[in-house]
Amino acid sequence: MRRILLLAMAAGLAACANQPRHEAGPVDDTPLSLIPMPAQLQRAPGHFRLDAGTSISVAPGDTQARRVAVQLQGWIRQARGFTPAIVEGKPKSGGIALATVSSIKGREAYTLDVDSGGVRIAANDETGLFYGAVTYWQLLTDPAAQNGVPGVHIVDAPRFEWRGLMLDSSRHFQSVNEIEHLLDQMAMHKLNTFHWHLTDDQGWRLQIEKYPRLTETGACRKPVGPDVALTGDPDRPYCGFYTQDEAKQIVAYAAERHITVVPEIEMPGHAQAAVAAYPKFGAGGKKLPVSSDWGVNTALYNVDDGTFVFLQDVLDEVMAVFPSTYIHVGGDEAAKDEWERSKTVQAKMKSLGIADEEQMQGWFIARIGDYLEKHGRRLIGWDEILDGKVPASATVMSWRGTKGAIKAANAGHDVVLAPSPTLYLDQLQSSLPDEQPGRPSGQTLRTLYDFDPVPAEIAPDKASHVLGAQVTVFSEYLPNWYRTQHAIFPRMAAIAERTWSPKADWSGFIARLPVQMSRYRAAGIVPSDGAYAVAIQAEAAGGDKAKIVLSNQSGYGTLRYTTDGSAPTSQSTAYGGPFDVPLPTTVRANAFAGGFGLAGPRDREIDAKSLLHRTSDELDTCSDKLVLRLESPNAVNGQRPVYKVDIMDTCWMWKGVKLDGRYGVAVTVDRLPYNYALWKDAKGIVARKARSGAGELEVHQDTCDGPKLTSIPLAKAKDGRATLDGVLPKREGTHDLCFVVTGKPGPKLWVLGDVQLR
Repeated sequence: MRRILLLAMAAGLAACANQPRHEAGPVDDTPLSLIPMPAQLQRAPGHFRLDAGTSISVAPGDTQARRVAVQLQGWIRQARGFTPAIVEGKPKSGGIALATVSSIKGREAYTLDVDSGGVRIAANDETGLFYGAVTYWQLLTDPAAQNGVPGVHIVDAPRFEWRGLMLDSSRHFQSVNEIEHLLDQMAMHKLNTFHWHLTDDQGWRLQIEKYPRLTETGACRKPVGPDVALTGDPDRPYCGFYTQDEAKQIVAYAAERHITVVPEIEMPGHAQAAVAAYPKFGAGGKKLPVSSDWGVNTALYNVDDGTFVFLQDVLDEVMAVFPSTYIHVGGDEAAKDEWERSKTVQAKMKSLGIADEEQMQGWFIARIGDYLEKHGRRLIGWDEILDGKVPASATVMSWRGTKGAIKAANAGHDVVLAPSPTLYLDQLQSSLPDEQPGRPSGQTLRTLYDFDPVPAEIAPDKASHVLGAQVTVFSEYLPNWYRTQHAIFPRMAAIAERTWSPKADWSGFIARLPVQMSRYRAAGIVPSDGAYAVAIQAEAAGGDKAKIVLSNQSGYGTLRYTTDGSAPTSQSTAYGGPFDVPLPTTVRANAFAGGFGLAGPRDREIDAKSLLHRTSDELDTCSDKLVLRLESPNAVNGQRPVYKVDIMDTCWMWKGVKLDGRYGVAVTVDRLPYNYALWKDAKGIVARKARSGAGELEVHQDTCDGPKLTSIPLAKAKDGRATLDGVLPKREGTHDLCFVVTGKPGPKLWVLGDVQLR
């Protein structure tokens, strides 16, 4: 890829050297908000002002250039409100010219020149022209272009050939329009691979005509927890699937935007929805429902010839819908319990001379890989496929960190980097109190941007096996398009730049991002502003005052605040360090750059009572086994509360509490469904001895094994949200408080919401 990039640059420079230059004034050095940043950008004299008389010219018979011209024409209409004409013939001064030229080498490479005489975009194929047009559109929608797009000379090509995003449609279903909306944004970020996760334990989402029960049965599950709000009735199943015509529509829509759709059909595990539809293809010998539990379900496919006929039939229809070279077969988290217990599977292993179930999975995947190869396709799977023998042509997608990619690349397999948690967008990106439900592991915009897709442990002569990287959007906690957008944007911009641009530039990226955020909003996207939003911390300062500390995640922008209840502006007081406020006070704050607010303003009401209050988000969990922010199925004042809890250890810590003279405590608790399939991890669930059937909420001093200060019967909550009162014995000094729920989680889960000391 480095050699291709250099060739593209050299050829582009040579081609553009022959183009006429229009010297017109000094070079404009206003920073340009391009994402991803081109491989090579030089500022040039002059500006080009677009108006209603501007035309887009293409050479006669250049159908590729004409198709891109039509797309660019539509973008200009949306951005400027007029439609430039498309003309065939020699480019005229003062217009936009698109041309395919053989001298520019490298797929997806292009050159772009802007000066006072016009715009010239050249590439050797339609994809390169498309990306050149995207870059010009970004220049056109940059505030720096108010007086005309500034002169530039760009020679560009991607660092990696696989620049992707995976969307899970099994756990929660997205409409065709929503997926097309996502594809639009992928294209404008120069992402070229849409990995579509269509089957799992919780739902089979693609119509297979030969096996109609896959969608009649496998596309519906019993709603649990917040899913009830989606169906409107706990007895109405959560359903949804894509017809083959709808899937073909998405494939065609993506292709028009130079995006390849790679379907994922899970095997041999994550198969419960399929087995629920056709039990005879399962290894467990019993009928199962489509799972309503998140996590690792143990349903596996059988290994007899009839099951492979079924899977091959399915793949035949999948290949007829999806023309992609790659077919993703999953291969991850295949719990081997059913195979271990199955006499049929064990007999098959013995006949094949296979020693263990991991090798059996390798045999399974290899058989599927051979079938795909005979049909001109290539198998790609998660890195567990390396645990057995797989075809040499198999490509490995590394999700268990980067070890799978390192092992695979050094063994000669092509690899795609998609490591959890770094590139998993279901991992929450901020610790702000208004963050949405999900996994609070802190995978910030910066964390993602700092990821290099080529691990240092891959041998230099094997680095070419790294095809690229992708972000992954699993949807257990993304039940609607609004939340899915929040998870994806703006982190999509970070993966776009890291897979396209030859080098990282965090300070440049975070400064370019505000304009991109405006583009999102203009496109109807609601991005997360967590990278810029201000976090407001308060602690008692004595004398009826509180000390305030402001911060934001990215460190970009000037933090400004007010204490009189007014909205902060670019003229408000600049934050220079911690400051004291009298009680009560409302602090409102935002980050500013260039005179504009970078996020929605955040505020916090601070009084004597609030300083003695903590939410579960503000408490520490006692361990870090499996921490989640979970949403209640029941609304309170029109909104469903969100709670932070370790679902394997229901225990929270409030550190450094000044207890002098305080003796009352009020704790809000709630009862949530425990719909988790933890497989072997279930052995790690912490159980504490309960004195009653409902259990108790205990408060301990200093440690969770320290003196018990109070025990509050949870039966008072009547299996739902309630505020329970307790009395703490008088204590002096500063102590940690540990709040523990006795008993064992499941089939429901007690969670802690708020703690108020009195």
